[in-house]
Amino acid sequence: MGSLGVNVPALIVVGISLVIGLVMVLVFRYTSDQKAIHVAKDRLKAHLLALRLFQDQIPVVLRSYGRIVVATGRYLRLAFKPLLLVIVPLTFLIVQLDRYLGSMPVEVGHPFLITVRMDNLKASNEASLQLPDGLATTAPAVHVPSENEIAWRVVAEKPGQYIINIQASDETFSKRLVIGAGLQRLSPVRLRGKFWERIFVSSEPALPENSLIESIDVQYPARNVALAGFEWNWIWLFFVLSLAAGFLFKSILGIEI
Repeated sequence: MGSLGVNVPALIVVGISLVIGLVMVLVFRYTSDQKAIHVAKDRLKAHLLALRLFQDQIPVVLRSYGRIVVATGRYLRLAFKPLLLVIVPLTFLIVQLDRYLGSMPVEVGHPFLITVRMDNLKASNEASLQLPDGLATTAPAVHVPSENEIAWRVVAEKPGQYIINIQASDETFSKRLVIGAGLQRLSPVRLRGKFWERIFVSSEPALPENSLIESIDVQYPARNVALAGFEWNWIWLFFVLSLAAGFLFKSILGIEI
């Protein structure tokens, strides 16, 4: 909630969904063959109607099924180009928005985990956590030998942005941590390598390729967006609202989809 009791995450998702719904149908309108799509849909409807009218005539039914498959393939081919133009920038937008809407900062006084995965068991046994003022561990480190992992339970005394350090052998690696509330850009994990995974889950520079540490993970709580009496994962809510907005604008603008 904002300072005036406004559900800011819900307003952001609703606003972006309306804009994206409009943009999607406009892109579809100007990058697709509207006349061909109209003809393909009419043919598909005609073959479906034939199934109902001649359902007792097996040869007609079989021909109609074959024509339905062909008509569906033609429609999907006509719709593929606009969808391809939309899906790449839309994926990039969702990844960026998820930095803010996918998780919440850790609250002051609430314990959370910092988990580090190492290259080998020996390295995980020797790793140590270095915390700045304002953060403190609340329990001894827990080792998971089968996963080469070590985890610390930490609690924050005051809000802010912190840099935590992991000491491994003679190397030190840092990770950004956000304590507080509201919408802030979060990166739950810092990774070594894994380029494509980093694009989707991390906004921090990669760990050095020759480092002993594979990943440093902060346990941020997941964010749910309250709307219409339900708690939504923001991505599901975005897809539902943007599709609804797209069909609404499609009808208003008279666009064939």
